[in-house]
Amino acid sequence: MDCLKPHGLKTDLYELTMAQVYLERGKTERAVFSLYVRKLPEVRNFLVAGGVKRVLDLIGEFRFSKDQLRYLKSLNLFKDWFLDWLEQFEFRGNIYAIPDGRIVFNEEPILQVEADLPSAQILETFVMNAVHLETLLNSKAARIYSVAGGKILVDFGCRRAHGFEAANAAAKAALTCGWNATSNLEAGMLYNLPVSGTMAHSYVMVFGEEEAFREFYRHYPQNAVYLIDTYDVLEAAKLVVGLSKEGYKPLGVRIDSGDIPKLVVEVRRLLDAEGLKDVKIIVSGGVDEYKIAEWRGLPIDGFGVGTRYVTSADKPYLDIAYKLVEYAGEPKFKLSEGKKTYPFKKQVFRFYSNGRMDYDFVTLYGEEAEGEPLVELVLKEGRPVKDLGDWKVARERFLSDFERLPEGLKGLEKVPYEVQIDARLEPENYLPKPRGE
Repeated sequence: MDCLKPHGLKTDLYELTMAQVYLERGKTERAVFSLYVRKLPEVRNFLVAGGVKRVLDLIGEFRFSKDQLRYLKSLNLFKDWFLDWLEQFEFRGNIYAIPDGRIVFNEEPILQVEADLPSAQILETFVMNAVHLETLLNSKAARIYSVAGGKILVDFGCRRAHGFEAANAAAKAALTCGWNATSNLEAGMLYNLPVSGTMAHSYVMVFGEEEAFREFYRHYPQNAVYLIDTYDVLEAAKLVVGLSKEGYKPLGVRIDSGDIPKLVVEVRRLLDAEGLKDVKIIVSGGVDEYKIAEWRGLPIDGFGVGTRYVTSADKPYLDIAYKLVEYAGEPKFKLSEGKKTYPFKKQVFRFYSNGRMDYDFVTLYGEEAEGEPLVELVLKEGRPVKDLGDWKVARERFLSDFERLPEGLKGLEKVPYEVQIDARLEPENYLPKPRGE
């Protein structure tokens, strides 16, 4: 996997060309950039913040090595004094964020960067990439969790992810958002995630079903799950019954193909008739929230979820933006159609009714309100001031928020949630007044 360290080149060219002009023209006063999702996708009722801890973990390494500076010099775009500035660069600004695992909605600042203008500008791509990926995956994982009804969920997506970085992020996102395990060993080691796996069809084809099942049980008696769809699902299920009587009783069986509604009913009937009611049925292969909802009520105990999760197939990107909202104490905003932005650093207050989220209110940072404030100062003058914890802490945040989420937002049908914007943030308030007024 190609990845350069330190992380200064994890940016787009125009971030550095702009920064050079800012510095040359003395545009170095305090700026605030806000990272948020403009509009929720039609197939998402809520998002789950992610990537904030990753930004904090890596921002100390957002610097430029001598080799990277030589590369930049070879582009014939940057002056020596600017390359000297990059060589000494260390982010010394502030970051305000909604911590990983919190449920968020449109127009809410997941992360805000406050620093001198050149420093805040060159972080744009780095910050957007980290927050976008993890928020995208968290939100997909949460949507699948929301329809699974407490059934087992295991991430099987590593092999078809868009690279190992995405695979590892997906594994962590799955566990953050209520899933049970991942098959991804590197992610398991990196993040101390529970790992789980069964067997492949190749293993069954090498041994034949009976010997494959026996050998797997001999080696892994505590967590043997037999793959029963290589040839004939029902005949394999009968074999499982016979082996169980001989002492080779598995934890579960997995079905990866075929007419799932018909097969799981028949397999459950066969197992139950022989007293194997505790042998679980796991389904994999093309599983996502839509299939899980379609199969609701069927005797399925858990799901292996892969490709459609790890690629967020129904919505593979978010309309995420990193916009200048304040410079030198003055409001900054866009009025572009469909892309209007709101000025100033912001706080989000969440209001509840009968223990459920009622609405959110976006206002000026530093304001007081009766609701729950979501935005926290997490980095001050380049140094962490709050420990956001690992994925287990983010999971606690998610599960707490999910419990208070209105039931309608947990389904697959589009249901709106109210996000109020403080009237003082409306950009029209700050337009120059016509002459004569």
